Amino acid sequence: MDRFDGIPEQALAWHQAGQGAALATVIETWGSAPRRVGSQLAISGSGQIEGSVSGGCVEGAVIVEALEALEDGGARELEFGVSDQDAFAVGLACGGTIRVLVEPVGQALPAEVLAQLCQARASREPVAYIADLDSGARRLDRDGHADRFRMDRSGFEPDSRVFVAIHNPPLRLITVGAVHIAQALLPMARIAGYDPVIVDPREAFASPERFPGETILHDWPDEALDKLGLDARTALVLLTHDPKLDDPALHRALRATCFYIGALGSSRTHAKRVARLQEAGFDDDQIARIHGPIGLDIGASGPSEIAVSVLAEMTRVLRKGA
Repeated sequence: MDRFDGIPEQALAWHQAGQGAALATVIETWGSAPRRVGSQLAISGSGQIEGSVSGGCVEGAVIVEALEALEDGGARELEFGVSDQDAFAVGLACGGTIRVLVEPVGQALPAEVLAQLCQARASREPVAYIADLDSGARRLDRDGHADRFRMDRSGFEPDSRVFVAIHNPPLRLITVGAVHIAQALLPMARIAGYDPVIVDPREAFASPERFPGETILHDWPDEALDKLGLDARTALVLLTHDPKLDDPALHRALRATCFYIGALGSSRTHAKRVARLQEAGFDDDQIARIHGPIGLDIGASGPSEIAVSVLAEMTRVLRKGA
């Protein structure tokens, strides 16, 4: 189950229910800050909140400003800076400065733009929310900002007052093969922010007892991937060693945009895999997307360490590119 933070959606729901709502967004930080740029807090007209932009009295001040902004309809830019000595009391880990943009929904932030943003998020579509703080213009952008999307990095465009808030779909890990490595990898991936799914038609392997609390599909991998879909926020990890299971999944993945494809096996096993894919009509550039043998070469020994190496390689590809 994809786990968005739900903050824009909550703000839209409050607005549509007639309660009034504002979105507060961290737009800049210096020094120490407990929340990264792009973090959001939704505030209803009755003072209900969802999310966080800091803590302590900083957040309290943001809520007060948001309620006042709902009265006049204008956006507000707030700045909070504290010394190391006073930092803890106001919700900063140590000395630092944060800037927060407060936007009343239906006024500074058009309701139709927020609704389109929520729809894109529901469709697992990466989208950037663009706020020109000088002109007051607000819009969505789907075509630019490739580096920002890859890095999940919101921020100002260089030498401008144009703020770009990145809204990426939740990361997802689809693992084919309910083996010992998968038992270690799935909980690690969940801690790292992924929504994991385990795919294996062998019910004795892919059982709730071996994978407590995880999403398990007993379909054949190609059928499972057709159901789940593969997009630019999905990593596919193949752990079965069995071409009958791995190859149909690879065929789907190599025609899709998933950011990471990894396949377990030795160099010799991977060479055989490459030959099969060439016979199936895939070219060298497509096949080169596969990380095989899987994982960073850290001298891993045993399932848990192999899982660490796989998650590390996924992270490197996600953040730095292939």
